[in-house]
Amino acid sequence: MPVTGSIEWTSFRAALFDLDGVITPTAEVHMRAWEVMFNEFLAGWDGAGDTSRYTDRDYFDHVDGKPRYDGVRDFLASRGIELPEGSEADGPDADTVHGLGDRKNDAFNAVLEREGVRAYPGSVALLDHLATLDVRLAVVSSSANAPAVLETAGLADRFETVVSGAVAKELGLPGKPAPDTFLHAAEVLGADASTSVVIEDAVSGVRAGAAGGFAAVVGVDRGVGAEHLSAAGATVVVADLADLVPADPTTTGGTR
Repeated sequence: MPVTGSIEWTSFRAALFDLDGVITPTAEVHMRAWEVMFNEFLAGWDGAGDTSRYTDRDYFDHVDGKPRYDGVRDFLASRGIELPEGSEADGPDADTVHGLGDRKNDAFNAVLEREGVRAYPGSVALLDHLATLDVRLAVVSSSANAPAVLETAGLADRFETVVSGAVAKELGLPGKPAPDTFLHAAEVLGADASTSVVIEDAVSGVRAGAAGGFAAVVGVDRGVGAEHLSAAGATVVVADLADLVPADPTTTGGTR
């Protein structure tokens, strides 16, 4: 897919990156962990609601980019399945919103520990380019695992701040598609929406950037579809962040 639009990086004070699917291919790990967890749950559920198999479309429509328990709630609602909310005291075997969310998280952490993670080369290329400019960087992720993923990928020192799902919970910030986590990250970096760019691969994250009135919202199409990212409010859509690294090292913008 060709680049749609471009980014003049020197126009921005801050770049706010989602993590999974933008910097690291861990979105695929999350995606498969959700698939295994939900299909095992649906196969054993004998209550009311649609128990047909969970698919990739379910992930993109109801789960992708959202805080973990919000993803559980939204998917179950789409199937007409009602479960108790439960609490953080629930174990992963509990058939509650919290229990299912924790069950998925255990599956994700097992894969991360077993296989590790390497960043997308194109994303590292963009980070290398931005390191030569006066652009401050943050990760804004719905996942509580974001710091561990960055450490495993060897990228923890690239970002001044990480607003993870755990940080958002601690600060009482609503998750994506609300813009609050991105706005908070911009403020921490001494910027605001008018001087920051959001980089996202999920429709919910793109919607958050658009809702926050950010100067630019980059949609990275890792499978959700360029048309869906554009419809959600992306001002630039690329297939890989290497597309936004200038071919000419004497320039500072993106490809055109």
